[in-house]
Amino acid sequence: MKQVNGALVQAQNLVKRVDSPEGTLTILDGVSLSISAGDAVSVVGVSGSGKSTLLGLLAGLDVPTSGTVLFDGIDITQLDEDGRARVRAHNVGFVFQSFQLLSSLTALENVMLPLELAGRSVPDVEAKTELERVGLVGRLHHYPSQLSGGEQQRVAIARAYVARPKILFADEPTGNLDAKTSHQIVELLFTLNDRHGTTLVLVTHNSELGERCQRRFELDEGVLRDGA
Repeated sequence: MKQVNGALVQAQNLVKRVDSPEGTLTILDGVSLSISAGDAVSVVGVSGSGKSTLLGLLAGLDVPTSGTVLFDGIDITQLDEDGRARVRAHNVGFVFQSFQLLSSLTALENVMLPLELAGRSVPDVEAKTELERVGLVGRLHHYPSQLSGGEQQRVAIARAYVARPKILFADEPTGNLDAKTSHQIVELLFTLNDRHGTTLVLVTHNSELGERCQRRFELDEGVLRDGA
């Protein structure tokens, strides 16, 4: 597949099928899209429409049954798991609905982790700065179990941005939060995204949240449509 000029992520004819007791299920059916550097893109769909599966393929967390994903010109569908992990480590940040913080690490240690893996010389200083940006200067040494849901998601956002990834994938980032906290997290997410100039791919069932992005796609039973 030839790379589209300026495309950071480019998917072509992605198909994902899985076996089940009921037979083979088609989760994604011929999905194609191109995401340029600096874009803020949403993929909106109901639960079970294939949103998280698509995110996983674009991020190299999984491989398609058929089709191709180019990440910054690299065909990640041709890489093994270790190869895809190396691409993610240097380019990708994640924010998930379930926060996915390590329970045995403090807020500071959770945010330091990607910096330590990248070999940064002063990970504690960078992590503290990022936690200050998300309003958690007083929670540095708290463990996830000592934090509210909103605070845990702020830690997750700090961890996602601290290594300055080229792209951030956010999977239902407000799904486990109340309305007030959800609004605060959304504002924080977009503020940091603008500040860092990161490419954002947001998957959500919330149409209103999806409208916050520059480009909007709709995923319905595995078929992607341009909703812009």
